[in-house]
Amino acid sequence: MKQYILFDLDGTLTDPKEGITTCVQYALADFGIDEPDLDKLEPFIGPPLKDSFMNFYNMTEEQADRAVEKYRERFNETGIFENELYGGIHDLLGTLKKGGLHLAVASSKPTVYVERILKHFKIDKYFEVVVGSELDGTRSAKPQVIQEVMHRFFPNHQVRYDEVFMVGDRKFDVEGAKLFRIETIGVTYGYGSMEELKEAKADYIVTSVTELKKLLMREVEAIARKQEEENPSAAAKKNKPQGNKILMRMLIPFALYYIVKMAATSIVSMMLQTICTNIPALEKYLFVKDEAAQTVSFTSNAYVVCQMIGFLAGAFMIRKYAQNAITKIADETRLSYLKKEPTKNYVLIALATLGAVIGVNLLTIQSGIMEATENYQAVRELQHSGNILLGLLCYGIIVPVAEEMMFRGIIFNCIKKAMNNLNLAFLLSAFLHSSFNSDNTQIMYIFVIGLIMAYAYEYFGNFYVPMALHVGAGIVSYLIGRFATAENTAAGQPVAYVALIIAVVAIVLLEKQKGIFKKKLAAAEQK
Repeated sequence: MKQYILFDLDGTLTDPKEGITTCVQYALADFGIDEPDLDKLEPFIGPPLKDSFMNFYNMTEEQADRAVEKYRERFNETGIFENELYGGIHDLLGTLKKGGLHLAVASSKPTVYVERILKHFKIDKYFEVVVGSELDGTRSAKPQVIQEVMHRFFPNHQVRYDEVFMVGDRKFDVEGAKLFRIETIGVTYGYGSMEELKEAKADYIVTSVTELKKLLMREVEAIARKQEEENPSAAAKKNKPQGNKILMRMLIPFALYYIVKMAATSIVSMMLQTICTNIPALEKYLFVKDEAAQTVSFTSNAYVVCQMIGFLAGAFMIRKYAQNAITKIADETRLSYLKKEPTKNYVLIALATLGAVIGVNLLTIQSGIMEATENYQAVRELQHSGNILLGLLCYGIIVPVAEEMMFRGIIFNCIKKAMNNLNLAFLLSAFLHSSFNSDNTQIMYIFVIGLIMAYAYEYFGNFYVPMALHVGAGIVSYLIGRFATAENTAAGQPVAYVALIIAVVAIVLLEKQKGIFKKKLAAAEQK
């Protein structure tokens, strides 16, 4: 939890372009340099002024000192007020201060100017600490400024760098903070580009004051949650009515999904029987008849077609519910996932999924429960003895996508928001997923996959990750079910255990990085 927020001034709180560039133009004119294009002088915004004169115009140290004097000659009375506050900054600072955060300004601009600017815009009241450079040029480097801020925040005890954010628009802000292992937020509405901030490895990058507020509000909410934990009865009473309302948003599409799915499956079944009576070739392809030429049952292909249309109909009916839930959650949590996940993490979650699919399926087959269950044998025959491409389309793509829309897109999100308990949301969404499956022998497999899909959703903050994983799992599981038997997998038990170990290790490695199971949900997710 961050409690201390350090703000750069120029390009972060205020837009100083006119004042800085016209004063640089004024100083350059003293050297006989005519620079009519103020846009070309934007690089002076951010870094120490003396360094900029030396770097951009190849001045000697003595010349740069003189240029700084000329700059300040105009800036002191005129340029300092050729400045404007970015829209929303007043509200941002007031909200953060009211929320219990400690705010500071850490600028390379001389402190005397920083204080005048803050007072001019009437935002000085929000800051406990204001640090800039000295007029003689000392403490102009950003690391020195940050170090001084931290010493003032923590004068008598160990500095808690892990509780601090540095907010700035240039690489100097990011690089200076990283020397102290302080997490950084780069803002692109100032004068640093997205590319510059990415290259400097800013931990978060936002494009507007609104996004910055959303990101920092997580810390305000963390403080509020801590207070609620100290008074849990009041928090529970406050959230109960809202929780009931959210649960209703889950139950309506849940009922709609299953009713429509079952109805569509039955209707298609009857339609196929009616249509195929007059089309012998198609009837032979879709139905099994007895010696008296009476229809006995569907062929595998007909069964899969009915299942496929049933799931498609169910998914179609809940598409808007799912889209609204997924979009809302994505908007609420997007700023939690601005850090790009390394490729290795996607590999780990893929290994966890594949290991679970192989391990649980092989152990289920080896247990003999499938062969001992007459209902399963009949279902398996219908699912796996027909056209393989049709089976892969149904059980490898359509079913996983429909189930992710229902059980992760709607149910998981609703439970998480209603109960404000992430682990309970994992368990309940997976339990419901497995409980409403028609094949009892697959309950354990579906429960485990449901847990991993929910974990992947929460870990990566992107609905398409569990959806893609579930499609992959569905394809592998279908192929195992089609070709694997207790006889041809007699030596598969060690493989199953190794696969499960790989899955567990992969989850453990992911968990060490983020601690999802220990994660506390934001108050905003309850709204």
